[in-house]
Amino acid sequence: MADLYVLDTSSIFAFSDQGDGADEVERLLVAAKQHACRLEFCAMSLMELYYITLREKDEDEAARLVALVKSWPGVWIYPDEKISLQAATLKASYRLSVADALIAAVAKLHHATLVHKAPEFEATSTPKDLQISIPQQAHQPQTQVGDVRNQRERHEQNH
Repeated sequence: MADLYVLDTSSIFAFSDQGDGADEVERLLVAAKQHACRLEFCAMSLMELYYITLREKDEDEAARLVALVKSWPGVWIYPDEKISLQAATLKASYRLSVADALIAAVAKLHHATLVHKAPEFEATSTPKDLQISIPQQAHQPQTQVGDVRNQRERHEQNH
């Protein structure tokens, strides 16, 4: 298992929705809790998680999902100038959204493995051995299950 992973928003949704690829993300979350690897998340994913869930469900569910994900083991990276300029270079070179370019820039600059479901990343200059492409499936919000539900319940009890 590589040392450092950056989870793209699509991989976070894969896990929270228990969709294709959820097992891979769960494996990484468990490994991170056991200090067998490190996880990073780009702060841009917070915006994506929130607005997509807000649009598809409601504000309470969006806030719950963001709080849940922020409780996961890992470091949240907020783009600085270096990340922004690397993202600009990636955006100029590949067909990436601004959010995807920022997330890819974090992975590239931190020499991390990018975990994603987004086909846009396949064409980037990130070496294939530094990508984990989990199966693609359209994002369909579902009730969270298993450990995610238990983690959410514990979080709500504490706040």
